[in-house]
Amino acid sequence: MAEIVLNTGDTAWVLASTALVLLMTPGLALFYGGMVRAKSVLNMMLMSMVTVGIVSVLWVIYGFKLAFGYKADSQWYGEISLSGLGSAVNELANNGGVYPIPLLAFAAFQLMFAIITPALISGAIADRTKFTAWAVFVTVWVTLVYFPVAHWVFGFGNKVGDTVTGVGFLAARGVQDFAGGTAVHINAGAAALAMAIILGRRVGWRRESMRPHSLPLVLIGAGLLWFGWFGFNAGSALGANGVAALALLNTQVATAAAALGWLLVEKLRDGHPTSLGVASGAVSGLVAITPACAYVAPWAAVVIGLLAGVFCALAVGIKYLLNFDDSLDVVGVHLIGGLWGSLAIGFFGSSAVNSVGLDGIFYGGGTALLGKQAFGAFFVLAYSFIVTLIIGFIIDKTMGLRIKEEAEISGIDYDQHAETGYELTSNSRGGF
Repeated sequence: MAEIVLNTGDTAWVLASTALVLLMTPGLALFYGGMVRAKSVLNMMLMSMVTVGIVSVLWVIYGFKLAFGYKADSQWYGEISLSGLGSAVNELANNGGVYPIPLLAFAAFQLMFAIITPALISGAIADRTKFTAWAVFVTVWVTLVYFPVAHWVFGFGNKVGDTVTGVGFLAARGVQDFAGGTAVHINAGAAALAMAIILGRRVGWRRESMRPHSLPLVLIGAGLLWFGWFGFNAGSALGANGVAALALLNTQVATAAAALGWLLVEKLRDGHPTSLGVASGAVSGLVAITPACAYVAPWAAVVIGLLAGVFCALAVGIKYLLNFDDSLDVVGVHLIGGLWGSLAIGFFGSSAVNSVGLDGIFYGGGTALLGKQAFGAFFVLAYSFIVTLIIGFIIDKTMGLRIKEEAEISGIDYDQHAETGYELTSNSRGGF
């Protein structure tokens, strides 16, 4: 067997994809920032940006090993140790097999997934969360929830010859998640639901208008998310190859179809399509196609996306039926979209488009794959929801999660950061 050597083209693609995925978090900050009221825009954006800082530092200290280590040979966690990435400059990535890319490139790429996952949660608790408490929550949550779940889903083990060690719990059971429908979106969506329940409803919820203060920011953010998502999905091939091309094409058509699906629901239900709807629809399609992007044919990606737009447009109303305040519809878009995308593999999965994939119901594979996908999706949902409830409860009872009512009314930006997003009054202290 020929020795695997570094491939500069594959390496360049993974490095470029890493940068694309990082761009998604500032894109998310703009998307969420535009959706809140003017008095909350800075806090909303800062919740995403501080997550970049916290998770990046934790990743190089212990997070990478906890998620992708193998020496513990455990299905539940990678390795409890310092990451030791400084000594890995000349190592190639090994995740169920050796890839012709540097281990450090793989580590950097996976870091970007670890960053955006907790950032997604922030949208559910907008307008009312102490900034310091949020920082503590991110630190604890990625350690106890994201890093282990990433190992369960993405840890395909360390392969030496015919021996593979350190395979994740769900990966070992054949659960398919190409780019993070389970590990990222279901995980974050379930956590968002738990935190929304713990924090309670915003002051004036359902009595006052809480419309987005800047729809142009929302559209810009959605555009950046769409752009960065090509790195998210196609980059997960870890090479510049046909699988990456399939994932990229499927990402595009599913997202476009979902945007149309959401607009269709709005037109039929409300009589008018909206800019917020097209942005939210696009994101729902991105979420839904993420786990399936390399396992389904492009025609199936269109169907998955279209149905995601419809399902998520209807699902955002669940919060009113169940009376919980998911500020920016993280549950309706990411949890529901992630569930649909993961389950869709069980219907549309095809080994013909990807030899490592399995056939779903529509390709004669029966219900076995659907059963595996359902098990993985709901296992992560339950774990994330329960552990997040515990984390949130402890933080709330110790340092407190929620700002004071008067601060919430006057604006969280000034209360938590002594800043405002927009200067609406003139300064009369001298000058011209």
